[in-house]
Amino acid sequence: MSAQLRALRGATTASANTAAAISEAVSDLVAALMQRNDLSAEQLLSVTFSVTADLDACFPAAIARRLPGWDGVALLDCQQMAVRGDLQRCIRLLAHAWLAVDQVPQHPYLREATGLRPDRAS
Repeated sequence: MSAQLRALRGATTASANTAAAISEAVSDLVAALMQRNDLSAEQLLSVTFSVTADLDACFPAAIARRLPGWDGVALLDCQQMAVRGDLQRCIRLLAHAWLAVDQVPQHPYLREATGLRPDRAS
């Protein structure tokens, strides 16, 4: 089967600015990304996490790095551009993965982040 490099987006929110809340949110987001796209870690090339300025208790990439098989995935954290009225405690991701040419990418938007992309919320 032929594969194509695709970009996948997603977002969620953390319930609080704590390592535990951020870890739970990142774990849920990554699990949804992997399940909805039928991905294995070997298919992932890179994942960039961005967080709003009100989340500084831990690094999302450090959470993802602990997942089985993710030691070969390039991971990066950055702070989301601050815009007045933006969704609070938001964690976004941009992943690059090899998908089958005929596979339709699924972009998970969870929790309060469903309002960012109602067309992609489930």
